[in-house]
Amino acid sequence: MNVKPGKSTKNGHCLPAPTILSRIPYWLVIAILMGLVFIWQASTDADYRVIFSAVAKGLFTTLYVAFIAYVFSTIAGLMVGLMRVSRWRILRETASLYTEIIRGVPMLVILYYIAFVGAPAMVEAVNWICRPLINLGITEGLSIRSLNFVWRAILALTIGYSAFIAEIFRAGIESVDQGQMEAAKAVGMSRWQAMWTVILPQAVRNVLPPLCNDFVAMIKDSALVSALGVQDITQLGKVYSASTFKFFETYNVVAFLYLVMTITLSLIVRGLEQHLKKSKQ
Repeated sequence: MNVKPGKSTKNGHCLPAPTILSRIPYWLVIAILMGLVFIWQASTDADYRVIFSAVAKGLFTTLYVAFIAYVFSTIAGLMVGLMRVSRWRILRETASLYTEIIRGVPMLVILYYIAFVGAPAMVEAVNWICRPLINLGITEGLSIRSLNFVWRAILALTIGYSAFIAEIFRAGIESVDQGQMEAAKAVGMSRWQAMWTVILPQAVRNVLPPLCNDFVAMIKDSALVSALGVQDITQLGKVYSASTFKFFETYNVVAFLYLVMTITLSLIVRGLEQHLKKSKQ
């Protein structure tokens, strides 16, 4: 079958180039062009090449902190979200208290609190529990240095984001029709069986885009860990600019690296949203 210019086939598998290009948003075209110009300028400038090599060393740390914290916060958020829709009032109230308090405190404050208050308290609690074993010489007590700042930052981000993710899961669970639970119980399932096998899969499908958006936000908020001296992109940029006084060039590189990561992930999330919309139709 011949396809006229600007037209697509009925099954949508064959689209001419002009049609595909017309679907690309203008802001993305401008962003790509700006990125190419910046890459060309950086590749021809010796200072930018040195800055790239210095700052890019923190790329792994940034992604590592963001990914590990996001996995832990998703698991914790799911548990808190299930507590929020529990039949037991004590669980609902406890989860509500947790989410309201954590969401009301700035992430940077949570980071400082966990790093300098929560982490030492955890170490002291572990040593107190293991005191009999320590006195018998079976094991040694922990020191605060046993918990480095990378893991303190991961713990803080986990606590901070788990409250927001819990609300996403709660909304997703409540968006599933109550008839689904009643139908599951009618065929002999318990409440928990129905929740895990019927309700939760549908809820996760509904909340997948906002969950992915939270990962994009996690990557941006991971820059806060530089306040603890963690060697991420922001911290290495701060150290390099302070030693060379090339603040403009350095933070151009830092911003460029974050933009590449966040815009790429945002485009993936938008593609996922469109795919889910088409699958529901």
